Amino acid sequence: MKLSVRSNWSATILVCGKCSKKLGGGFGEKGRTPLAKALRKLAGGKKRKADFGVIETRCLGVCPKGAVTVIDAAHPGKWMLVEEGAPIDELAARLGLPS
Repeated sequence: MKLSVRSNWSATILVCGKCSKKLGGGFGEKGRTPLAKALRKLAGGKKRKADFGVIETRCLGVCPKGAVTVIDAAHPGKWMLVEEGAPIDELAARLGLPS
């Protein structure tokens, strides 16, 4: 049995699932796409073969109105609040992700 598995991820992004669910989408061209799904689209692959990983978590306890809580695992001390409708390319740049 393998004890580890390789991935191509250069970064790991955590997205609060409860915040996303409260917004009912709010991102993408038509404003209906959940944030985690929109970020995964930028990742350029599926699961561990993507450029970076996006993991949707349970409630992170911040619960901002009209926004989603996002954590860059490389900088766990700085949590971001991403407002509904924010451009995904700008968020990717803030997180240092390829867009």
